Amino acid sequence: MDFRAILAGVVFALMWASAFTSARIIVTYAPPLTALAIRFLISGLAGVLIARALGQSWHLTRTQWIATIVFGLCQNGLYLGLNFVAMQSVEASLAAIIASTMPLLVAVATWAAMGDRLSVLGIAGLLAGFVGVALIMGARLQGGADLYGVVLCVLGVISLAAATLAVRGASSGGNFLMIVGLQMLIGSAALWVPALAFETFEVTWTWQLIAAFIYTMIVPGLVATLVWFWLVNRIGAVRAAVYHFLTPFFGVATAAVLLGEALGPLDILGVTVIAFGILAVQLSKQKATGS
Repeated sequence: MDFRAILAGVVFALMWASAFTSARIIVTYAPPLTALAIRFLISGLAGVLIARALGQSWHLTRTQWIATIVFGLCQNGLYLGLNFVAMQSVEASLAAIIASTMPLLVAVATWAAMGDRLSVLGIAGLLAGFVGVALIMGARLQGGADLYGVVLCVLGVISLAAATLAVRGASSGGNFLMIVGLQMLIGSAALWVPALAFETFEVTWTWQLIAAFIYTMIVPGLVATLVWFWLVNRIGAVRAAVYHFLTPFFGVATAAVLLGEALGPLDILGVTVIAFGILAVQLSKQKATGS
């Protein structure tokens, strides 16, 4: 058993899930797209400079460039951009739950577009995952959740699924930190367009904003992305994706502890069902590939 990979997977899930709570804090005090564009500009430049200092090259292969551009636009530009805007009116826990369905969407996409076969366990996992989402969404919408924000989160997770399908191409061939930095700069460039067009730079400077911004920039942004690329390269995309089943738990737990967001019985049930659905889908893929 690869204990380094297990530890990296758990740490990645925790860091990735915590980003929803820190993002919720940021958009409370600053315009979402502008804040995100600045974050990626700083993180991207830092990543590229550190990568160059370590001897990594920005002369990537054609496959790496395509995957890096797609990843930067889909994850950093679309997924996170949509989520940051959505979290002006949507709770961090709900955004985390919607985003956690990404492995289910990837499984559906690979089955429909790439001909991947799903076992009985995989089909059961998909059904369970979407039932869990329906339970939570029904309860939250009846409780007054903002439909516009929910739609943005759904569009965002679809973009994240597309980005995930591009990860394998980006992570092959080395230069991990350089790739992370470049895809952040690509995301920043894409975000500046709507930020300058639609937002006014009005910021309420507080210690909470500064702490959340620094944390989001370093931990979920740079470190978590680097850990994910390392994990995919070490154990493969299919096995690495298993750790996403932890993100619903970590996401709602972080939001409850740090933001005081309430969790109802249907939320807890739905999160549990989604997590086991994701786990079932990924275990079925491992069995199918002989991992």
